[in-house]
Amino acid sequence: MHVSESNLTNTIVNLRKIIGRDTIRTVSKHGYRFELAVTGEPGVAQATYERFTRAKELTIQRSLESMQLARDLYWTCLAVDPSFAPAWAWLGRCCWFLDKFSSSSSVNLELAHAAFQRAFALDPDLACAHQFYTLIQVDTGHANEALDRLLERLRRHPGEPESFTSLVQVFRFRGLLQQSVKAHHRGVELDPALVTSVAHTLFLSGEYASAIEHYSGRAAYYLDAAAWAALGNRRRAISLLRDRLNGMALSKLMVALMSSLLAVLEGRTSEAVQLMETADTTREPEILVYFARHYGRLKMTDLAVEAIKQAAQSGFVCATATLSSDPWLSAVRKHPEFNSLLHNAETFVEESRSSLAAFSKSWLS
Repeated sequence: MHVSESNLTNTIVNLRKIIGRDTIRTVSKHGYRFELAVTGEPGVAQATYERFTRAKELTIQRSLESMQLARDLYWTCLAVDPSFAPAWAWLGRCCWFLDKFSSSSSVNLELAHAAFQRAFALDPDLACAHQFYTLIQVDTGHANEALDRLLERLRRHPGEPESFTSLVQVFRFRGLLQQSVKAHHRGVELDPALVTSVAHTLFLSGEYASAIEHYSGRAAYYLDAAAWAALGNRRRAISLLRDRLNGMALSKLMVALMSSLLAVLEGRTSEAVQLMETADTTREPEILVYFARHYGRLKMTDLAVEAIKQAAQSGFVCATATLSSDPWLSAVRKHPEFNSLLHNAETFVEESRSSLAAFSKSWLS
């Protein structure tokens, strides 16, 4: 069969008729992707694997409702087969998400830790377990350990998309925004359907329109509203925040993050400050940088500087590009401690770059 640009669409249609509609998937910006569904795994009952597949589909949607349904399905799978390592890993990812975004019990974090421990005990080399465990590591101040683990995995598995997904986040936490974007591109080269956190990296790089584009297509919370605000579209940002705050049962921290931005945009300064000062960011260093932006917009530069310092102490280094160019931090750049902040960030980023020197790969250069 000869395939050319002129007959590509008809060829795809004919192939779908022959081998099945779902075997050739349209991937935005990448054309088409050939897929054969995995309908089972050795040693796992067919019905259990079908429930597991459905749970993964729900997890990818990233809504609170879908995550809760997915969590229950993973438990059902594990009740039948406690040795099913991937189900433990995906359960851990689900519980971490619910702890972070929902208003449900904090027991979710304990369950996430236990689920990952069980997954690693069953299969120490499980790619999805390594990918999802990174989420907990970076949020709890262990981004360096996560980076070492992921680079070691890439030495052994250089074509593993899951590791690049994790590196997008780890590099951002280390202040390496360019490397974070490159990790995203490399991961997408390996798997065009890959979903990463690159939208957050683009946001901190000042590429707000691109951040919105990459954030779309799944359940949304804070980031696109913040990006619209940074672009000057205050009305759009306010509308998004109001709709979500009224329609979701969010965690206290997510309510504080979204409500404080809404209060900043609506000129309710005292309320914004109270929301941020009473928020528990113990396991959320990245949110501290978002709070710093809010304080900066309110010209409360002492509080902004303190939030940036606290983020660094908790494991998130605000990138030099963000410090130097973010319009919401313009007032902070006049603060007496700004040069010290910038110098410390530059020093840390340079140290992080040096630590990558031994891992000389073309996609990092």
